[in-house]
Amino acid sequence: MTKIDSIIAVKDVEASAQWYQTILGCKRKHGRDEFAVLVSEDNEVLLCLHKWGAHEHPTMKDPNIPIGNGLILYYKTEDINTIRHNVEKLGHPVEEEIHLNTNSTKKEFSLRDPDGYFLTITEYHNYEG
Repeated sequence: MTKIDSIIAVKDVEASAQWYQTILGCKRKHGRDEFAVLVSEDNEVLLCLHKWGAHEHPTMKDPNIPIGNGLILYYKTEDINTIRHNVEKLGHPVEEEIHLNTNSTKKEFSLRDPDGYFLTITEYHNYEG
């Protein structure tokens, strides 16, 4: 079995963890001030958060480099409307409102997290073809 646990560098692990928990309804399973593992209700890892500059990882040393260039955190969910409502309750801005993606034929919306990472939230689907 092979699986990826994506890790992004953030300024404040606690604040970012709380933001993701509020938006996605996930829970924090592991970590302290420098690291957090966020999991779904099924205990699947959704995202790991790592404090900038901690532990000398080569791509996480300098918080002044552009954030997330070439990266989209793409979340497939059966609960897109609840997540969009959670974003609205926080008063957090969105980049694109819910719309139909003509390529996937699924509804989606996009926003940036507090550190500037780009997220797309889409209706759950399996890849075909």
